[in-house]
Amino acid sequence: MIYHKLMHSMQQRDDHYLMGGLVQIDDAYLGGELSAGKAGRGSENKVPFVAAVESNDKKRPIRMRMSRVSGFTPRAISSWAQNHVAAGTTVITDGLACLAGVTEAGCKHIPQIAGGRKPKELLLFQWLNTILGNVKTGLGGAYHVFLSSKYSNCYLAEIAYRFNRRFNLKTMHQRLLMAAVGCSPWPERHLRSAESSC
Repeated sequence: MIYHKLMHSMQQRDDHYLMGGLVQIDDAYLGGELSAGKAGRGSENKVPFVAAVESNDKKRPIRMRMSRVSGFTPRAISSWAQNHVAAGTTVITDGLACLAGVTEAGCKHIPQIAGGRKPKELLLFQWLNTILGNVKTGLGGAYHVFLSSKYSNCYLAEIAYRFNRRFNLKTMHQRLLMAAVGCSPWPERHLRSAESSC
């Protein structure tokens, strides 16, 4: 229970920051197909989430954000962008139609059509693809029980929190304690609620 409350604190803390400048976003999924179920994007056992990486002028990653969404629709992406991306931000995507929803949040959208190329051939998305690969490998090894559960947003928030503070490891514990003290109450009934997004 304490672990979930700490993850909730991590999510609330990162919610204070809006991504800006140059941001790459992509659609991603946790989980896989159920027995006799659909495969691919239509799989009922997959949890859709947006993966975003903010880069500096040297195209190095500054911070990341991963957030579960209801689905990949223009409305869902617009809502996500309004909550997590500053107006005026340049957003680069792989051209998936729904990702153009970021324009409704005042962002400039630059689609880069992949054209069937493999991720390693898309240098523009190198950091985003690398981070996504590491996240999925880590989740599959450490949290495989929770991949398609109601707690997926908590685990995504924890990974992003750690990544965003990777250059301040010595003070991470103290900063987390301060974030936990300053976050809103999160009683057990919320943690156990099936509708909880953590």
